[in-house]
This record gives sequence, structure tokens and C-alpha cells, in this order.
Amino acid sequence: MKIENSLTCLPEVPPHTELQFTVATEEDFDDIMAISQDIYGGLDYLPTRYQAWLQETNRTVILARKQGKVIALESVCVIDDGETMLVEGLRVAPQERGKGVARVLLRFCSQLVKLKYPEVKVSRLTRDDKLGPKDFQKYRLITKQGILLVRFRAEDLKLRLTDLGLNVSIEGDGLAPSSTPVRLEAAEVHQLFLSSDAMQDVLPNGTIVQDWQPFKPMPSNMEILLKKDIDWMVDDTCCPTMVSLCTFPFHVPIGDDWYYLNIDMFGKDLALAVQQLLCHLRCHTSTLKGYVMCQVFLDPPLWKPMADFFRETLKVELVKEYTEQCVVESDLV
Repeated sequence: MKIENSLTCLPEVPPHTELQFTVATEEDFDDIMAISQDIYGGLDYLPTRYQAWLQETNRTVILARKQGKVIALESVCVIDDGETMLVEGLRVAPQERGKGVARVLLRFCSQLVKLKYPEVKVSRLTRDDKLGPKDFQKYRLITKQGILLVRFRAEDLKLRLTDLGLNVSIEGDGLAPSSTPVRLEAAEVHQLFLSSDAMQDVLPNGTIVQDWQPFKPMPSNMEILLKKDIDWMVDDTCCPTMVSLCTFPFHVPIGDDWYYLNIDMFGKDLALAVQQLLCHLRCHTSTLKGYVMCQVFLDPPLWKPMADFFRETLKVELVKEYTEQCVVESDLV
């Protein structure tokens, strides 16, 4: 069902009265991709997730149109037992950027969510740009992680991992056999993340940040997460000190033989982080042929030693220096 509204229907009327809004459909895919060229440096996740987004009952994908043409997209997803609106996927056509379209679109999405879900209290999003004083006037910082982005040829990494074997040391300290990473089944994930007090100490500000999506550990959110293809890993199923969530590789627009791999890591132990990283890489690159962009999110103090490990031990290329993933929120009014 399409929803069409002009800005004259909204309480505060900005100057963009020529915009119309519609709910995105499968038929809009090509138009959306047309305004998304070169977004995220060719690492756009939306081509592989758009169809799934349209099927999520708690998500609405809204398009802004100008003279009938798609010029912007925003997605809003209701999480945290209906208390939080998660905003993601923003994109604006190049010729419309800097004109306030994103602000108007977000305002419309917020009002639409409030009509459908009156219990929603906050709007939450993740950003990877540096936050300034004006941002902190609008948002509260929930947590942040360092972003480590590397690229490699899958075949080269497989050879390197074979040469390394299982005996990898960090700064001269061997990794203890007793801390062998453990993959979790769905039932174990549910139990561990909802009932373990220790997990609250591992998660940054008690938040599960999975592939840019921040969730509070509660049953409704775990149902959302467990529907995804995620490789869940811990160092100990009773009292974990390191947790990692890895997506399965997916294609990105940068090239036909390019893949993207996303690993979210929680904890402060470098040796355990390296051990789980290697386990994920061995598992998810073993059958790949081509190039991989791997993005690792981790506790900021671990960024430099992990970057050194990638460069010096795994012999892979660091794409950019330190950046941060910041989870922020504001009250929804």
C-alpha cells in the first residue's frame, strides 16, 4: 500500500513543498540504485538487503520523490519492544544533496512512526563521521567502537592462514588452548545474551551493535537477530569475556568478484579478539574467490594492535586509518 503525503500535511511546513513520499516497493529498486551510485565507496549493502527489508514487518522504507522521480530514501525500523525507532539507509540523489531533503524526510518518517507506534520514545542511529558540538546538542552518545577496514585477495589470505597454522602469538604471548572460540547455536545465543550478567559487562554500554544496528539484549530483539545469517562466537559459554558476531560474505557493487565481511567484536582482550578473528576469517573465506573488504568493529584501544596484526602478520592492506562507529539517540517528539 502506498502512502502519499505532501509536506503541507505536516505541522511544520518547510520550503520543500514539492516533495512527495511513498512506501518503497520492489519496482523502485532500479531507481534507488540509480541515486546510490558510489555510495560508501562501492561498499553499499542495500542491493543485497533491499528485498529482505521490504519483508520486515517492523520496518518501513520511505522514498522522497520530486516531480515523480525518486530523490531520497530512509528506512525506519522499530526495535526494543516498540520503544526505539532505528534510522538507517539514508541516501539522497547527488543533485539534491545539501538542500535539506534528508532533514525533511527524517521528520516525515518520525511522524509516520509515531502515528503507527505511539509508544516509540527515542530515535537511534549509528554514524561513522566525527561528532561535533552541534551533534551533541541533538544526540546522546550511547557507545562507540573503532572501525578497522582492510582489503585482501581471498586466495592470498587462505595461503597465509595455512602458513600461520593454529599457533599464533600476540606480542610474544601464546594463545591459551583453553580459550578456543566457541560457536553458539540459536538456543545458546538466546540464553547467554538474555540471562548472563557477565554479558552486560562485555557489551559496550549493554548494547549489541550488529552490522551498524544497535539493539538492547531483550527477547524481541533477539528474535530479530536470530533471523539473520550471523556467526556468533564467544571464548566461554559460561562467563564470556570476548564476543564476536560475523556476517556471511555478500557481494558489493565495487566489482563482480568483490565481497564484504563485517565482524563486530565486544571485549577488551586482544589475544581472544585475534583468535576469534582468525576463526571467522578461516570459516568465511575458505570458499571465496576474489577480493574481500573486511570491516572489524572493536574496542577503540584494540584498534592499533589489531591493525598491526593485519598488516604485519596477515600481510593485508589497511584501507583507512582509525575511524569510529558512534551509536547515538535523541528523544522522539
